[in-house]
Formats: sequence, C-alpha cells, structure tokens
Amino acid sequence: MSGVKVAIIGAGEGPAQAVRAHLYRMAGSFPSQAVADLGNLRRSEAASLRAVLFDLISANVLPIVIAERDELARVQFLVYEDTRSMVNLAVVDERLRMAEAATQPADQSVYTSVLTPRHRLLFHFGLIGCQAHLMPEAWVDYLLSHHFDVLRLGKSRTAMEEAEPILRDADLLCFHIAALKSAEAPAVVSPSPSGYSWEEACQLCLYAGMSDKLTSLGLYGFARESCHQTAQGVAQMIWYFLDGFFHRKGDFPLSTDGLKEYVVDFRDMNFQITFWKSMRSGRWWLQAPSASAANHGRHYLVPCSFQDYQAACREELPERLVQALRRFA
Repeated sequence: MSGVKVAIIGAGEGPAQAVRAHLYRMAGSFPSQAVADLGNLRRSEAASLRAVLFDLISANVLPIVIAERDELARVQFLVYEDTRSMVNLAVVDERLRMAEAATQPADQSVYTSVLTPRHRLLFHFGLIGCQAHLMPEAWVDYLLSHHFDVLRLGKSRTAMEEAEPILRDADLLCFHIAALKSAEAPAVVSPSPSGYSWEEACQLCLYAGMSDKLTSLGLYGFARESCHQTAQGVAQMIWYFLDGFFHRKGDFPLSTDGLKEYVVDFRDMNFQITFWKSMRSGRWWLQAPSASAANHGRHYLVPCSFQDYQAACREELPERLVQALRRFA
C-alpha cells in the first residue's frame, strides 16, 4: 500500500462492479499509484467492513465505500471509536434515518443509536438535503437543540456553497443515494420524485474531497447493478470527490499558521468574534471564543464562508454561526 492515498471498496458485488465499469472509462489526471481498488468484500457484514475501514484509516488511506445497504453507514461511523477522538459526521440524505418505532427496518434507523442518546464519539452532526415532508418537526427541533447543522434541500439547491462549510468540517461523509430524485437515480430502494440532480451531487462530493479534515466517504443505497444511469452517476460522484481530494490545499487549521486574523466587534452586545482566512485557499473559519474549545483542539476553528464574515461585520449572525458558538458555550 506504499504511496496509496485512497482505496475503493465494494460492499455488495453487483452495484460496485457496475460503478467501476463507468469510473474506469473516465478521463483523469490522478496519480496512478495513489488510488487502489481493493475489490469487494466477500461478506458485507458489519464486522468485515469495520475491520477493513479501521486498517485503512489507521494507515492514513481514505476509504471510499460503495454499499447497497444504507445501514452500513453506521459501521463507517463506529470505526472511529478506535481512534479515541470525537468526530464530526456529515450525512447527505432526503430524511433523517431515525427509528420512530422498534420495528422500523434497519435501513430507516441507521442513526438512531448515534443521535439518541448522543453517542460519546459524536462531536458534531450535519444533515444536508433533507426534505420537509419527510422530516418530522420534532426531529428537526432535536437536531437544532443539540446545535447540529440542518441544511434543507431547497436552501442548498438555491445556494450549493452553503453546504461547503458543513462538509469541510466533517471527519466522515455518509452520502445516501436516496438524496437524489428518482428521475436521476432510479436504482434506490425507495425512489422519490424530489431531490438533488447528479450535477449537484457531484458538487457536494467535490466539496467533500477538498476537505483536509475528511478521512472517509461512504456511498449507500445503490440497489440495482442493472441500472446504468445510476451506476454512471455514482461513478461521476467518485470522480469529482477524487478531483477535490487531489487538489486539497493543506490548510486544515490545526494551528493558525498561514491564516490571517480578522476581529469583528459587536458593539451593541459588547463582545468580539475572531475569524481566520487562509492565505492559501481563501477559505474562512470562525474561532470558538469559549475556554471549553481548548478541550476540542481539532474542532475549535469552525468552517464558515466569506458571506458569514460579511454578515458579522454588519453585526448580524447567520444561524450556522449561532449554532457553532452555542456548541462551545
């Protein structure tokens, strides 16, 4: 595995093979020895996948999982238990997969044990692409009460860049193909007429690939290998993720070296907020002002946008920044 930076793994042979058939026809200037295809797991059980993912992440190799079963996303999260550090989880899906009843199918209750109660491993959670008619208001209230990020489908489609700070802050991304509309991706278990297009899904994957913090990607719920349209779309998502990965700027701020400081005064409320801008990439971060941030060194600089900084200069705080500040209160 010398020189390998990314490894592709199939959990469920048919769909993964269909994706590969399209992926390997695509043009690209990625380093030839940096991406390894490890084939398919003979068994897609949780234990098999967890062992492989742990070995890869421990070796600083980023795994890309192509899986039929949505519930394997929980395995991707639990791998980080062995790293002994709290992580940020980002999910792209049409709904929040939490059980309303004990009899609910496993693929619809993926994140129940992660969020209720909040798993000791979870520092932050971001849900992207959820749709109002599929999200009970009580679940939205629950996420917001824990100062998690909720970016609905409509808002993200209007301004895709709103998703970038959430993805830049994530240690892992679980992308459920059900987040795409059925006209785009018919090969999912429960297709929906509304959702993202392939272009938008690829944009999200590009953002995720560019995140210096992100160490694993899972693509879940591609159910039929005979659907070439869906297989080709998933292959494009992987291509754009790799494009972002191999163009990372290396400015994940474990320290403020290479960052320029901007201090904003909120005179009416008598407090200050500090922003940092990367001189390498032009990206922005908000510094958590609380002393409690010292206990979470990997997370105390919160990704944000230039528009967030501009709003702060007008003494306005976007909801994302309000939630971020409350996490460290």
